[in-house]
Amino acid sequence: MGIFDIFSKKNKEEKKETLEKGLEKTQRGFFDRISHAIAGKSTVDDDVLDNLEEVFVTSDVGVDTTLRIIDRLKDRVSRDKYVGSSELNRLLCEEISDMLCENSATSSSEDFTVPEGHKPHVILVVGVNGVGKTTTIGKMAAQFKAAGNKVMLGAADTFRAAAIEQLEEWGRRADVPVIKQKLGSDPASVAYDTLQSAISNDVDVVIIDTAGRLHNKKGLMDELTKIHNVMRKLVPDAPHEVLLVLDGSTGQNAFEQAKHFVAATQVNELAITKLDGTAKGGVVIGISDQFKIPVKYIGLGEGIGDLQVFDKRAFVESLFGEKNL
Repeated sequence: MGIFDIFSKKNKEEKKETLEKGLEKTQRGFFDRISHAIAGKSTVDDDVLDNLEEVFVTSDVGVDTTLRIIDRLKDRVSRDKYVGSSELNRLLCEEISDMLCENSATSSSEDFTVPEGHKPHVILVVGVNGVGKTTTIGKMAAQFKAAGNKVMLGAADTFRAAAIEQLEEWGRRADVPVIKQKLGSDPASVAYDTLQSAISNDVDVVIIDTAGRLHNKKGLMDELTKIHNVMRKLVPDAPHEVLLVLDGSTGQNAFEQAKHFVAATQVNELAITKLDGTAKGGVVIGISDQFKIPVKYIGLGEGIGDLQVFDKRAFVESLFGEKNL
């Protein structure tokens, strides 16, 4: 085994450990509820399936995705003829993993490398206040830079008090420059200045923050359309990603926010944050399954390295816990 293989193996182990630790509250809640659902049962019968349906709905997986999971489990039980309750965790893990890989879109990248064919790569980040949007941008910037990219941030959230200062602080932590104007400035003007500076300085990745509000769809659409238009004067196909940040700890509210933003903007990727502090991590399964938009990142802690590219199978396996499979 070469030195790069050793480092790769170490990074995978560290990532897996962070994922399992970040999902600990959700995993414990899932396992406890499933154990209660099959208590006293030797096989997966109709009562167990009904109980499991309640487990998933109350774990913020969502009704539509829950019904899809139960249907898959019914087919599996019918096909295998006899399924003991002791095998249930393993079967659920397999079926949910397969379902997500079949039914939901896949992110364009499995790490923090930058797609070839254009430069700079422009990411526009949207989401309501309080979901961890600016923090996510800072973590993304740090990891893109660690991957060998030259990174620049744009402070286009010019309406919220201290938003610019917060992004500047993350810029210092990640050691990347932040382009800004004064509070109340035109967000589109900030985006234009950011791209202009990025082009002049041969930057690989530009990440632009936006105002965290959804007061009405037209207002949001008008503002983001203006940002899109001015950026395309400099980079014709910008932004390459419109990343919606959602707070996983809000459960079903994250679904509603996603619906509103997807209806109002051209969102093409999602980030789900704050999973380490909640037992509502099941929301990731539902969002990944129901929206035809890939979940690209999940947030698992406060550290810069606690933002991970979403791996569907690894997520589900960690959710159920290896010791329970």
